[in-house]
Amino acid sequence: MGTDGKMADQQQTSKRTLILTGASRGIGHATVKRFSSAGWRVITCSRQPFPEDCPWEAGPEDHIQIDLANRDDLETGIAEMRSRLEDGALHALVNNAGVSPKGADGQRLGTLDWDADMWQQVFQVNLFASLALAHGLLEELKVGQGTVINVTSIAGSRVHPYASSAYATSKAALAALTREMAVDFGPLGVRVNAIAPGEIDTAILSPGSEELAKQIPLRRLGSPEEVASTIYFLCSSQASYVTGTEVHINGGQHV
Repeated sequence: MGTDGKMADQQQTSKRTLILTGASRGIGHATVKRFSSAGWRVITCSRQPFPEDCPWEAGPEDHIQIDLANRDDLETGIAEMRSRLEDGALHALVNNAGVSPKGADGQRLGTLDWDADMWQQVFQVNLFASLALAHGLLEELKVGQGTVINVTSIAGSRVHPYASSAYATSKAALAALTREMAVDFGPLGVRVNAIAPGEIDTAILSPGSEELAKQIPLRRLGSPEEVASTIYFLCSSQASYVTGTEVHINGGQHV
């Protein structure tokens, strides 16, 4: 792309706004950096307050502390998000926050490890909150002719050695929800897609993932930056005719 093309792209995205949940680490942190570098305003959301030692200058003013597992907190958070959008336009919502409970020794929790409260919390954060956010910000997404990205998982389409049954089931449901939302939101000018990461090299990577990577066709773990780049593509004008799809980012692990 030439100089003129870069300037045009920067002008196009200079006032575009992203709301991102689960922004404090891993894929979320890489997504913040990817969109910020392209001139987007990024409003981050996480359970933690904004860290004072974070070098991102816009962070304190564009961070919302919210517990997606708490329905009252979620409702308050949505109202706060809407108030931050002074022009009433939202161009992208990325539902990245998720919880994946483990056993006391870090082991996978299967369906025999039934705990109603745990399953309810997982589905509240991983599934219900994604729909609540999109629904609560629908008018702003319509104004911005925006995009919703739901972060699912390879565990949503196959039994995973480390992911809990509650997590996997919630991600499978989120993939189905993405299709339903695409049909309902499409006539309003809002695209809805999902990305399904595989083994991504983050701080919360499960022990044994390095060995699992030896069985992946590309023979390596993915990086958070690779996932963030796919999210950015789906939110860009280059993906303007893409909706209702789930993009697998796993080095061929699913084939």
